[in-house]
Parts: sequence; structure tokens; C-alpha cells
Amino acid sequence: MLVLLPPSEGKASSGRGAPVKLESLSLPALTAAREAVLDELVRLCAGDEGKAREVLGLSEGLRGEVAKNAGLRTAGARPAGEIYTGVLYDALDLASLDAAAKRRAAASLLVFSGLWGAVQVTDRIPSYRCSMGVKLPGLGALGAYWRTPMAAALPEAAGDGLVLDLRSAAYAAAWKPKGEQAERTATVRVLHAQVVDGVEKRSVVSHFNKATKGRIVRSLLAEGVAPKGPAELVEALRDLGYAVEAEAPAKAGKAWSLDVVVREIH
Repeated sequence: MLVLLPPSEGKASSGRGAPVKLESLSLPALTAAREAVLDELVRLCAGDEGKAREVLGLSEGLRGEVAKNAGLRTAGARPAGEIYTGVLYDALDLASLDAAAKRRAAASLLVFSGLWGAVQVTDRIPSYRCSMGVKLPGLGALGAYWRTPMAAALPEAAGDGLVLDLRSAAYAAAWKPKGEQAERTATVRVLHAQVVDGVEKRSVVSHFNKATKGRIVRSLLAEGVAPKGPAELVEALRDLGYAVEAEAPAKAGKAWSLDVVVREIH
């Protein structure tokens, strides 16, 4: 099973570890593309601060992120699972998993990134600020930039097992499984159901959507559940107590769509 995750906008500090070594990151086929994005981002942020903030979509209050990006080559690196914070990662709570679950996380979780393309949670990276929606002056829109290198690297990483896609739209644009691999892919949407005037209404609540996705991944890792395909995933999630509505693809080469319905927001 390969689980595709979005990064978090907020990140922990880099710490005092050794700087990132691009050649040591997983998915080595992405190394050249990572080098190009890193060079462009550092160059941008070492220059005009106002232009860098405009390109990165940062407010005046986040100007410190520009200086942080400018120093990425020498900043300390930590495991990506410690760098990424926020609602999904708080709910996932990698640090509190037992040893076996942590090994499963290391083997199955892949976090997408505007800067790194995608990394495993054990890959050592510094804290940074660069979303997939950014358009770098020399490279253009990162979502489009990453498609070619991702198309070369990700199919092999996904292998012949289930692909559980929990990414937001911006990160999903960087790589979409195709053909038979798409048929083994399940995308998940979390819906909040509530009764209003006797009628059940459903909506997507961003915060709870992220938290529930984090809990789903944690449940699968903690219980050692490794579904072989989308249909098995649906049954596994139901066994774990989730209310799941599934829609198999209408035609070949398309992914499954899963709705996880929740009635209590917490």
C-alpha cells in the first residue's frame, strides 16, 4: 500500500542536524528536479524580499519565511515526519506509534511537496515554505513542473498494490495514476453529515477533513491493515469503525471514489 499525503503549510523548525543531502532522499529519479527547484527557490529568496513574498504568497507577517528559504542549503535537516505539522499530522501522530507501525509508515507514506516533489517520512529535510501552487520565475508553475519527473518515478514506487490518495487538488495535479494503476487507486473525501429541519445535509469541513484523514492513516498503520485494493480498503475501514460510501469507477483506467461520512466534528 502506498499512501499519498499533502504536506502541511506550517512546519516545525529545522533543528541543528546536518543539512539536506539531495542524493540521500528517496525517489532518486527526482534528484535533478529537486536540485533545480531548490536552486531557484534559494536564488529568489536571497534576492529581493518583496518579490519573493509576492511569488510565494506570503504576508508581511511571514517575511521570516523568505530568509529561511534563502538558507535552505545550510539549514539543519530532520525527518520529514517531524517537519510536517498541522491538523492531519497532529491526528496521525507518528511519534506515538509503536515500532512496527512506524516501520509501516516509513514504507508506505509519501508526502508531496512543491520543493521536494515527494518524500518519505524518514527523509531528512529542512523546514521550508514553497507550496505546489507557486510559480517560480525560472521554472513556472510547480504543479506542472513536477508532472514529468513524477511520471518517471512514481509508477515504480506505487508498484502493484493499493494507492490511497489523500492529497488536496493542488498536489494531486503533480501526479495522477494511470491505467491499471489508477484502478487500484482510491481517493477519499470526508463529509460532515448533519440534520437540518429533518433533512440530512452533507458538507466538506476543511479542518475535520484533514483530521479524519490523519486518523484513517493512523488506524491502518496501528492495526497493521494492508488492503490489496480499493474494495478491500472499503471493508477494512468499515471494520475499523468508519462509515464509508464507495463508488467504483464507471470505466477502465479510473480511480475509486470513497466518501467517509462523519457526524461529530472533533
